[in-house]
Amino acid sequence: MLAFFVMGVCDLVGIGANYAKTDFDLSDTLTNLLPFMVFLWFFVLSVPTGIMMNRIGRRATVLVSLYITLVALLIPFIHYSFVFMLLSFSLIGIGNTLLQVSLNPLLAHIVTPERLSGQLTLGQSIKAIASFATPVFTTWAATQLGDWRLVFLAFTCLTLVSILCLHWIHIDEGQPERRTSFSECFALLRDPFIFLLFVGLLVHVGTDVGVNTTAPKLLTERTGIPLSATGYAASAYFLFRIIGCFVGVFLFSRFSARYVFLGSILTTVVGTVGLFFCHNVLPIYACIAFIGLGNANLFSVIYSQALRQCPERSNAISGLMIMAVSGGALFPLLMGIGADLVHGQTGALVVLALCVSYLLFILAPKIR
Repeated sequence: MLAFFVMGVCDLVGIGANYAKTDFDLSDTLTNLLPFMVFLWFFVLSVPTGIMMNRIGRRATVLVSLYITLVALLIPFIHYSFVFMLLSFSLIGIGNTLLQVSLNPLLAHIVTPERLSGQLTLGQSIKAIASFATPVFTTWAATQLGDWRLVFLAFTCLTLVSILCLHWIHIDEGQPERRTSFSECFALLRDPFIFLLFVGLLVHVGTDVGVNTTAPKLLTERTGIPLSATGYAASAYFLFRIIGCFVGVFLFSRFSARYVFLGSILTTVVGTVGLFFCHNVLPIYACIAFIGLGNANLFSVIYSQALRQCPERSNAISGLMIMAVSGGALFPLLMGIGADLVHGQTGALVVLALCVSYLLFILAPKIR
C-alpha cells in the first residue's frame, strides 16, 4: 500500500505541467506534451515489463521501478528547464509503468479472487490520497516557500522509505508463470472482451489525466482566477476520488461489479455534461467532484475483469492492461490540440465527452 502511495507521483504531472507552462511560456499543445511524456511509456514498456516480470519476479520489478522514480525526482534540482522537465517526467513515466505492471499482480497473488476488486480499490484509494495531497502541497510550496518543485523532494523521501521497507520483507510469489513472447501477449487482444476492456482503460485514464490537466486551465479561462489558486481543482478531483474509492470498498461487498461500474459511469456523465455549461467557480468545482467520484472505481472493475478472464496469464494481462494507461498520453494531448483549435477549453471537453461516451454506451453493457 505504501508503493501505491508512491504510484501517485504520476498525477503530479497535471499541476506540474501548468506551472511549467507559466515558467517556460508554453502553448497548450507543448504544455500537454509533459503528461504525454509520462504516459507514453505505458504504451512502450508495459508488455516488455510483463515479460521481464516472468524472469525476475514481481517484487524485484517493483524495486527497479522505485529506483527509477527516485532518479526522476532528483532531476528538477539538477537543472530546471523544459528539456530537463521532459526528461524527469519521462523517467517518472518509466518508473510508474514498471510499478503499475508489477504491483497489481503482486497484490492479486496475495488476495482471493473474490476480494480482488475491493483490494485494488483500496490500493487506488491510497494512490488517490497521494494524488489529492500533491496539488495542495505544490500550491502551498509555490505560494509560501516560493518553489513548487519542493513537491519532488517530498516524494523523494517517501520513495526512499518504500524502497527500504520492500527490501526488508519477503513475499513468496509461488511458481513463476511460463515465459511469454510479445506475440502471445498481443494475441490476448483477439478475445473481444479483453479488447473492449483494453480500450476502456485507455479512455478511462485519458479522462482521469485529462481532467487533472484541463481543470486548472478551464477555471482560469472561465472565472479569471490565477493559476496559483487553481491547484485546488485537482485536489478537489482527487478528494472525491478518495471518497469514491472508500465507498467502492463498501459497494463491492454488496453489489456486483456491473452495477458499481454503471453507477460510476452515470456519475461521471453528470459532471462531464455540466462542465460544458458552468462558468462560475462553485459549479465547476461541483462538476469536477462528480467526475472524480465517478472515476474512482472504474480502473478496479476493468482491471479485475481482465484478470478474471485469464487468471492463468496474470503477468501478461497486467502488462497488456497497464499498456492502456498510455491513454493518459494520448487523450490529454488531443485535448490540448482541441483547445488550441477552438481557442478555448471547450475543445478539450469535447474529447473528454467522447471518452465517457465509450465507457457508457459500449463497455458498460459488457461488464459482468
